[in-house]
Amino acid sequence: MSRLLPSILLAAVASCCFASPIEAEADAPVATPAQLADFDAYVEGVRKQFDVPGIAVAIVKDGQIVLERGYGVREIGKPAPVDAHTLFAIASNTKAFTSASLSMLADEGKLSLDDRVIDHLPWFRMADAYVTHEMRIRDLLVHRSGLGLGAGDLLFWPGTDYSTAEVARRLRDVPLTGNFRSQYAYDNILYGVAQLVIEKASGQTYEQFLRTRIFSPLGMDTTRFNSDALKPGDNVATGHAKADFKDLQPAPRMSWNNVSGAGGIYSSAHDMTQWMRMQLAGGTYTDRHGKEQRLFSAKRQQAMWSVVTPMTISEPSVPELVPAKPNFLGYGEGWQLSDYRGRKLVWHTGGWPGMVSRLTLVPEYKLGVIVLTSQEVGAAFNAVTMRALDAFLDAPKTDWTAAYAAAVAKAQSKADDSWQKHVKARTADSQPSLPLAQYAGTYRDPWYGDITIKQEGGKLVMRFSHTAELVGELEHWQHDVFIVRWRERWLNADAFVSFALTPDGAVREARMEAISPLTDFSFDFHDLKLAPVKAGTAK
Repeated sequence: MSRLLPSILLAAVASCCFASPIEAEADAPVATPAQLADFDAYVEGVRKQFDVPGIAVAIVKDGQIVLERGYGVREIGKPAPVDAHTLFAIASNTKAFTSASLSMLADEGKLSLDDRVIDHLPWFRMADAYVTHEMRIRDLLVHRSGLGLGAGDLLFWPGTDYSTAEVARRLRDVPLTGNFRSQYAYDNILYGVAQLVIEKASGQTYEQFLRTRIFSPLGMDTTRFNSDALKPGDNVATGHAKADFKDLQPAPRMSWNNVSGAGGIYSSAHDMTQWMRMQLAGGTYTDRHGKEQRLFSAKRQQAMWSVVTPMTISEPSVPELVPAKPNFLGYGEGWQLSDYRGRKLVWHTGGWPGMVSRLTLVPEYKLGVIVLTSQEVGAAFNAVTMRALDAFLDAPKTDWTAAYAAAVAKAQSKADDSWQKHVKARTADSQPSLPLAQYAGTYRDPWYGDITIKQEGGKLVMRFSHTAELVGELEHWQHDVFIVRWRERWLNADAFVSFALTPDGAVREARMEAISPLTDFSFDFHDLKLAPVKAGTAK
């Protein structure tokens, strides 16, 4: 355990719920596999191995909730336990809700996934005129637009003061690094555009649509549209991060109020069982009056669960993960699709400051697993998910905790090696070409906007004008390269800042790139082209 974890976590026991009112509707109970006999101890082991303060898990099988439990505490240093109703940020698991919303509107004839985006949002623009003209609603969901990995995420990650519409309008200046529909590159920003399409076609805000058309019908009564909708007294977990990749601490609760369609939802393991049961039932559910209803058509579900964009299958980073290597891998409409031991998996993960999660469906077995965690380590949700899948698929018992721990150790080792290469290449006794005051000023990127660099107390301080969390001191590295060290150390996103000079010794531009390969890809500093702004120049 981390030295910051109090002793109360060492003694924390699982708080659990078994039978829910909905479970009673099933005709016969589902037999619990033998491999789940020590599941509580296993999850506790995962939690301690990866320093996760709280985990919530739920499993559905054949229309029944067979397990929903919480482990650990909501926040380190406080006694409140995690249970099946504790709310976590589900982050990118929100994308399937956005996709489902579009499918519902398609079933109603209010749009088609083959419609051009500009038919619904005439002002929509990408950086390329052809892409703008040909972009279809389906293209918003499947990560093949030509945008690079995480391109444009700094417009809303960490939280910014831009509106959803402002973020979408700034897409016209976000560079395309690939060809349209030629390759997979995960993005978030186009789900914000999808959110606006939903609002235009439905006549409701995205929040209203989710609440009235999905949450309420399915009985997801405590699920929230995003963190802004959390209420006093809500049973909600606090996210945690390892500052400087070392020391575990609570992460401030952030709002993703401008691109909520990509990852805003807060939900619980219990509420997510209702979502999984509906998905595994082909889009149908039983309402509060015991009547069967349909959320979306079987045709639309088949489309959501079909590969649109193939994804590269990489070799596992460590031998212990070879059994998890899929035979096929691709992205559908808001879902990742692959296989495990010959069975198709429909799944997604989610990452949020301080919280990560995974939802996995095995349609052939009518099996669903949701794992919600309050620490930024995907190894934990993967280890728990794989143990649950093995139990129901009657697979050999595997120590997934050890397997993913080996992968984490290797990733850390590679990050350490990367840093040492930077250190070795550094000319430590070099000096900046200019006095510090001449690096100060306002810099502007075409899509993000302005950042400022000012001298404060003899140091240069960088501020992103629309992102309150991105404030940090510039530390000279070598020549005209500095390192910005963010004051919010839990961000784990320190970056090199390289200044290029004109022949006359003035700053021509500044470029940035994250230092550590462990930094989240949503810190897309490398896409910024920061040019000095002359005093008095209008934005």
